[in-house]
Amino acid sequence: MPEHTQPRHPAALVVAHPGHELRVYGWLERARPRVHVLTDGSGRSQQSRAASTDVVLGAAGATPGAVYARLTDAALYAAILDRDFKLFTDLADELAEAFVGDGTRTVAGDAAEGYNPAHDACRLLLDAAVGLARAASGAPVENLEFTLVGPPDECAAESRAAARWLRLDEETFARKLRAARNYPELAAEVEAALAGAGSVGLRAHPDLAARSGLSGGVAGGDSFRVECLRPASSGARAGRDSGVKPFYEQYGERQVAAGHYARVLRHREHMLPLAEALRSHVGRRTG
Repeated sequence: MPEHTQPRHPAALVVAHPGHELRVYGWLERARPRVHVLTDGSGRSQQSRAASTDVVLGAAGATPGAVYARLTDAALYAAILDRDFKLFTDLADELAEAFVGDGTRTVAGDAAEGYNPAHDACRLLLDAAVGLARAASGAPVENLEFTLVGPPDECAAESRAAARWLRLDEETFARKLRAARNYPELAAEVEAALAGAGSVGLRAHPDLAARSGLSGGVAGGDSFRVECLRPASSGARAGRDSGVKPFYEQYGERQVAAGHYARVLRHREHMLPLAEALRSHVGRRTG
């Protein structure tokens, strides 16, 4: 068990699903952030995995935040599909209020990689909340992101100097691996990541991964010794039209064709309007 010390500046972690905190376990131990989790990670199983994240946070010395396993995955996807923008603007306001109340100076969260719409929506929401918190507090709030399916050290050349880099020592790395392997609901995902496949979805649908630009994978288990929290930029990626269908849209088309889903969540029809709604909300509140 590591000995925790109070961080110099309060930090927050905002993720779409329980379990994402494992990607930055070393930083979690160091920063001891308030951890906000949008969904319960239930997926199609309808079983929350928040209790497993409770264990991870307790071991790392982090604490749950005001928004914690708030929605089911189905409810989040329905809100995006139905363009329920108020749900997201209200969450942005709530997160911003929590950041200001806690004196938060560093926020980290999911990057938008085009893999899962919940991850990309989380990034859009987080960017909006940071903008609101900066305006309300008048203080700088660092906004960082980390990959969930891409290599842990993935970082654009122009951002590498400004990124937070952690190279875990043997004891910290051992604790990280133990936490990941003891997270029962993510056993298949952990195995895929440590094997270098990136994720179960990429392994199962390599053709979709290649077409969406997510086929790189990682070097395997040892690569997770490195944690890179880079300056946030993927919110802009999630909020613009690159002309390439993201993995989640192509996967959704396949699932609808198989009769598993009724509707396809699309980047142009659903994510871009959400991005604009959040931008407009921040503009109205801060302009």
